Amino acid sequence: MKLQLKTVAMAILAVSLFASCAYATDATPPAKKHAATKKEKTPPPPSVEDQIQALRQEMQGQIDSLKTNLADKDAQLKQAEQKAADAQAAASRAQAAADAQQQVYTQNQAAVSTLQSTVNDLKANEVSLATTVSDSTASLKKEIAEPDAIHYKGITLSPAGSFLAAETVWRNAATASDINTDFKGVPLQNSEAAQLSEWFASARQTRVALKATGKVGSVSATGYYEADFLSAGITSNNNQSNSYTLRQRELWADAKFANGWDVSGGTGWSLATENSSGVTRGTQVTPGTIDAQYTAGFVWTRQESLRLAKSLGKKAVLAVAAENPETLNPGGNNLPTFVLIGSAGDSSGLFNGAGSAAASTVANYSFNYMPDWIVKLAIEPGWGHWELINIDRVFRDRIYPNTANTLTAATNDSELGYGFGGSFRGALAQKKVSVGLKGLWGYGMGRYGNSTIADITLRPNGYIEPLESFSGLGSLDINPTSKLNIYFNYGGDYVYRDWVLNAAGTTQVGYGNYSADMSGCGIEAASTAANPTSDPTTPGNSTNACKGNNKDVQEFTAGYWFYFFNNTHGRFRQGIQYSLIRRDLWSGAGGTLNPGGGAHGDDNMIFTSFRYYLP
Repeated sequence: MKLQLKTVAMAILAVSLFASCAYATDATPPAKKHAATKKEKTPPPPSVEDQIQALRQEMQGQIDSLKTNLADKDAQLKQAEQKAADAQAAASRAQAAADAQQQVYTQNQAAVSTLQSTVNDLKANEVSLATTVSDSTASLKKEIAEPDAIHYKGITLSPAGSFLAAETVWRNAATASDINTDFKGVPLQNSEAAQLSEWFASARQTRVALKATGKVGSVSATGYYEADFLSAGITSNNNQSNSYTLRQRELWADAKFANGWDVSGGTGWSLATENSSGVTRGTQVTPGTIDAQYTAGFVWTRQESLRLAKSLGKKAVLAVAAENPETLNPGGNNLPTFVLIGSAGDSSGLFNGAGSAAASTVANYSFNYMPDWIVKLAIEPGWGHWELINIDRVFRDRIYPNTANTLTAATNDSELGYGFGGSFRGALAQKKVSVGLKGLWGYGMGRYGNSTIADITLRPNGYIEPLESFSGLGSLDINPTSKLNIYFNYGGDYVYRDWVLNAAGTTQVGYGNYSADMSGCGIEAASTAANPTSDPTTPGNSTNACKGNNKDVQEFTAGYWFYFFNNTHGRFRQGIQYSLIRRDLWSGAGGTLNPGGGAHGDDNMIFTSFRYYLP
């Protein structure tokens, strides 16, 4: 700025000097001529020096003025620079203050956001708490008004499993059975009972159940009781009122440990019965039939037992059980009678005193040597439930000296029976279809087959021979909707021939022998000239001259269950079942009416059921 002012001043000074010199060098214009008058004396013009001096003074004044202005400008410039610096400092301070305010604002904004979030959370928690309180209140009211279970000192009690039943059965061949069918007693064709049908109505399958669950530390404990009315006292009948007795079906306790061990004991389904998962009690799989005797080929018992199981990871369980044994009496023809293999019960010992100890009739109670031992491995590899089982049994009797043996004193005979079996069940079509297959083969396994044909036969000398048998069942369940279940089953129980000749080689002794009199199997006993008399001692009578042993029982069943409702108020369902049973005998000595052939009986059955299950 100072340089610019100095430059301007120098330029002005140079111009002034240049103008003065030009003025000094110009010629003096000629004097004007005037009229002759008395001329006044004019002062002489200023000299060049005076003019230069005057100009210098003037220029000096201007220069001084310019210097003064320049100094003022410098001062003003310094003031402006100071003001600019002050303004910059003020701006910096203002920016810092603004930044601080922005930070405070940001912090306040975050605080406000956090506060808002907290408020929203509090509102949500308040709503949730209100909902929870409302739900808890509703649940509490429901627990009081409509409890699903009863809580007593840390134990939960539930009647689940109880139901009321109103059922009927029609059979085209009479068996004198209630809602459960005697499979091995199906009347043979042309026998008396096969000529008559039967129809019964029954509520005896009505079931009473109570389940108790609780925890003791890490142990989950369960107790279960179940009963129905499918038993008969000595005076029970249908004459005028229902007088049937309450029957204990299940009564057991179970303790499941966190380390995978499971211990249980009591009356319940055998370990041989298929389970839906693992081997835990209460998960047994039974056919969906109305018939309380289920279906041919089903492997099961319900008896007293002690069971121990251990999980092998998440996909396998190994279990062993000691179960109450019972020998189904010897089957066959020409069996020795000099043995003791069972007895009617001692009523003073609280057993049923009906029956006979004779080998040729039903012995109510066998003299057991040890429990039946069952081992099961259950596997769930990812599809379906698979099982392998082994059953070991011991049969025994007491044999007395006889001409048929070489004994000089009575002795005890013990024989081992064993069996192997398996099953699988899996779901298809998005769990709308379920298929299953199970079977059991072995010696002395008749008791575990549904038809309970026979466990053993006897040799001519009185020694026990376990019978070879096989039971198998295939099942198909379809659930097109949650309210409808359709089921199909086909199965059978089969017992092989097992006989020998006596010591003299004259008589066949044992099960399914060819010498059995079958002459009366194809006729109906009647006192007419065309048929044998009804005298049971006369050969040809259908009850006295049809001695063939049961070969097999086969059954086809089809039915459905429809649920009218299935909710918190319980289940109400209706079902209809059709069954066709065929019972075959081993062939024997035929005679003129049935020469050498076997005999069989067929029975068509229709069941209906209405059941209400407690929730």
